[in-house]
Amino acid sequence: MIARIRGVLVDKTPPHIVIDCAGVGYGLSVPMSTFYQLPNIGDEVVLLTVHIVREDAQLLYGFATAVEREAFKAVTKVTGIGPRIGLAVLSGMSVTELAQVVAAQDSIKMATIPGIGKKTAERLLLELKGKLGSDMENHAIVNHVFDGKADMLGALSALGYNDKEALLALKNIPIGTSVSDGIRLALKTLSR
Repeated sequence: MIARIRGVLVDKTPPHIVIDCAGVGYGLSVPMSTFYQLPNIGDEVVLLTVHIVREDAQLLYGFATAVEREAFKAVTKVTGIGPRIGLAVLSGMSVTELAQVVAAQDSIKMATIPGIGKKTAERLLLELKGKLGSDMENHAIVNHVFDGKADMLGALSALGYNDKEALLALKNIPIGTSVSDGIRLALKTLSR
C-alpha cells in the first residue's frame, strides 16, 4: 500500500497530476482543494495518498492533509459511493463544510455537488453521521475560528484557557460577531 508520496511535480491537469519519484512517474487524482495548494511544475511536492487496487486498475488519490484523506476514506466507505464521487465531494466543499453539512444533515447543500442527487445526498448524510471523527470536527472548529475569530482565540488564551477549551467555547459564536462580544459570549460558555 502506498500511503505517502514525495517527488517532483511534472504535470498538473485538474484533477490529475504526475509526480516523478526517482525516475518513475506516479499518476494521482486529487481534489481541487489539494490541487490549488500544489507548487509549480518542477518543484518538490509531498502528498498523503489512498491506494485503491481493483481487478482492472491500481489507482492513487493524493491529499494535502491527513484530514482530507480521512474524509475521502469516510465518504468512499458509504455504500454505492466510489472514489470519483469522493473527489467531487472534497472538490465541492472543504472538510469543514462537509463536517458542518453532515452535522446539520443538510441534503440540499450536499446535493449541489456534481454527481450527487437527492437520494445519494440523503444516504451520504445518514451514513456519515457520527463517522467523521473528532479530528475532522476539531479541524472544522479550527477553520471556523479563522473566519475572523483568531483574535478571540488569542484573548482567551491570554486569559489562561487552553486551546481546546477556547476552541469549544468559540464553536457556536456566530460569524460576524465583534471581538469583544465574542469574548464575552465565550466566557459565558466557559463559566458553565
